[in-house]
Amino acid sequence: MTRRIIEVLAEAKHPFSLITKNALIERDLDLLAPMARERLVHVYFSITTLDNTLSSRLEPRASAPHSRLRAGKRLSEAGVPVGVMFAPVIPWVNDHELEAVLEAARDAGATAAGYVLLRLPHEVAPLFRDWLQMHLPDRAAHVMSTVQQLRGGKDYDSRFGQRLRGEGVYADLLARRFALASKRYGFEGRRHPPFDLTLFVRPRASSPQGELF
Repeated sequence: MTRRIIEVLAEAKHPFSLITKNALIERDLDLLAPMARERLVHVYFSITTLDNTLSSRLEPRASAPHSRLRAGKRLSEAGVPVGVMFAPVIPWVNDHELEAVLEAARDAGATAAGYVLLRLPHEVAPLFRDWLQMHLPDRAAHVMSTVQQLRGGKDYDSRFGQRLRGEGVYADLLARRFALASKRYGFEGRRHPPFDLTLFVRPRASSPQGELF
């Protein structure tokens, strides 16, 4: 399905960003590389941890971290602008890896970086609590206490901006760490090339009979 969508976007020269946890994106490099040359695509890899054991517990159906990094390097070498999202940042679970993830992504060719704090909207919160009790019972209470400190005493704060970064002492320290790591690994002030919005064409010629779909 993803490849079919990319084929339509390529035909129409419609710019897009793609964020993935899946190294299978390499299959679409024959489409992505030509689009990158026309400034029509950016790709971000979401990397939660470099620990294979933790990754298999958090993201059992996602590609292993080293596979994502390898895919990112291949895309970067083919000219596709690659970025990394350290996401989600989970207090006392993977937050200590922020600097290591950014460094590994830089080494794999990433030129942009971001992060997103853990979000627990609606039915996700009880699922995550169950996950903590199953895999990390010794720190489950500490994790949830910090999450609630970030969210004004609740499991989740849906306000735009706040839901990505949180608020309070922990959030401020994390933001400072990210800023320092971004500077250290060359991400500070760097952005992917802007999309070229002038190339768009209708994906198929107009018909005198009109369009049914």
